[in-house]
Amino acid sequence: MNDYQKIAELIFPGGESVDEILKRYPPRKLKQTQQVTRFAPSPTGFMHIGNFFPAFISYNLAKQSQGIFYLRFEDTDSKREIKQAKEVIYEILEKFDIFPDEYQTLDGKDVGDYGPYVQSQRGSIYRAFAKKLVAEGKAFPCFCRKTEGKEDVLKSRQTKFEEDDEKEYDPCRDLSYQQVKQHLDNGEKFAIRLKTKNDGSERVKFFDLIKGEIEAKANSKDFILLKNDGIPPYAFAHAIDDTLMGTTIVVRGEEYISSTPMHIELFEALGFKPTCYCHNPLIWKIDENGNKRKISKRNDPEADMRFYFRQGYPKQAVLEYLLNLINSGFEIWRKNNPDKEWTEYHFGIKDITTVAPVFDIVKLSDISKNIIAGISGQDLYQQWLEWAGQFDKNLASVLTENKQKFVKLCKMERDESAKPRKDIYNLQMMKEYFSYAFEKPNLENIAEKQNFVDFINAYLASFKMPQSNEEWFAHIKMVAAENGFATDNKLYKQNPEAFKGNIAKACLFARQAITGKDNGPSLYYIIDALGQSETLDRLERAANLQI
Repeated sequence: MNDYQKIAELIFPGGESVDEILKRYPPRKLKQTQQVTRFAPSPTGFMHIGNFFPAFISYNLAKQSQGIFYLRFEDTDSKREIKQAKEVIYEILEKFDIFPDEYQTLDGKDVGDYGPYVQSQRGSIYRAFAKKLVAEGKAFPCFCRKTEGKEDVLKSRQTKFEEDDEKEYDPCRDLSYQQVKQHLDNGEKFAIRLKTKNDGSERVKFFDLIKGEIEAKANSKDFILLKNDGIPPYAFAHAIDDTLMGTTIVVRGEEYISSTPMHIELFEALGFKPTCYCHNPLIWKIDENGNKRKISKRNDPEADMRFYFRQGYPKQAVLEYLLNLINSGFEIWRKNNPDKEWTEYHFGIKDITTVAPVFDIVKLSDISKNIIAGISGQDLYQQWLEWAGQFDKNLASVLTENKQKFVKLCKMERDESAKPRKDIYNLQMMKEYFSYAFEKPNLENIAEKQNFVDFINAYLASFKMPQSNEEWFAHIKMVAAENGFATDNKLYKQNPEAFKGNIAKACLFARQAITGKDNGPSLYYIIDALGQSETLDRLERAANLQI
């Protein structure tokens, strides 16, 4: 037994061997076209759109190839872990109908043969591989101060390096067995570092599935594999887990490109074939000053995936908007296939944009308008009620107690219309959109009050509940003609001074009296939803407006 092997056994006595672990994780039996992808979030806060974006890409790549999509929690940073963050992640995935094939349930049960699917439960695996690397002379215990595992920890040490800036060799890399034993006998904690084989002059090439071949400076740092608490940083854990779990494509943000040379060296040291990386561009945003920046969880509420449910955007709208960000060809496909499910749209890795997409809430809302316009009135009411039940309990009570009225309002110019209105883009706005259904209109800012009151009095005097839109319009047209309003636009344009207004003005007066708004769906449908008693009450209020 050489010194490397003796050191390995000294710091990691006993334990399962790498060969035994590899037998527990046999290669997956896949067809050549099948892909295995994963979503590996850290439970350190809410689900950021920047995390959901690659997860959505991964999910689609797996499902389109009849492959496997699994969920693995990278919870090795216990200091940043937030209670219930896992629950939020599960909730978001479920709400967007993204269901992993393999995962760990919230009560700790693994679903799948390649678990545990939580990194904090895989400590013995990481120790076995760390022990193997130490035994092979590829890694070593480090007893220097601040061995908690930060990437830049070498720069913060009291020990100064004599080497040049191109490499950062750790002073503990060549400790003998006796020196290691002495440190341990002194009760000192240690981290495990990779003994880099590079001196800072090397270049490395790697292939990115989106960006193609990339050349960069090879790693020349003795970076940490296990911190002094035995927990691995991302680099070591993901290399082992992605290999053991049979991941064929790792989709991750392009901010990881700079650390890929380090990961490549680690794969080689472990004797693994490097994972195929797919570095997706990050999502950016234009701020109020016109500057472009990365979308931020601190400054942008839409960075939180819960934002879309709080606002009441349909999940289909959010997913289709993200598909637009992934590949602009989706918009053309949707235009040519208006009735197909978004899941029928397939994209490959080469279709993923190489340009950083810019988040645009207006574009999202436009997509959402089209989707909501295609929902039946009954379904729209039901979705509104379910949303209110979660985010506005008082509204939910009102919607339940006045179901018939609100179902009719939701059906307006929708169910039987060849071109349904596209005024609504989320459920949160519907209370304001239908504000007249909750309270009587504010008439303080009515212009031409004399003409308004005169017309409403005449309209009220002959009012009866219309049975159709045509009947309603015929009646208001008659009242308008009898009270000095032009019903022929040509005549009105020729001599507007001869009239109190045109038929559009008469309809506006009626709409203002009943709803307090200047525009909206045909007034017939609103009258039908409000009912005769409420409509007459509002007309009487308007007729008695103080001039």
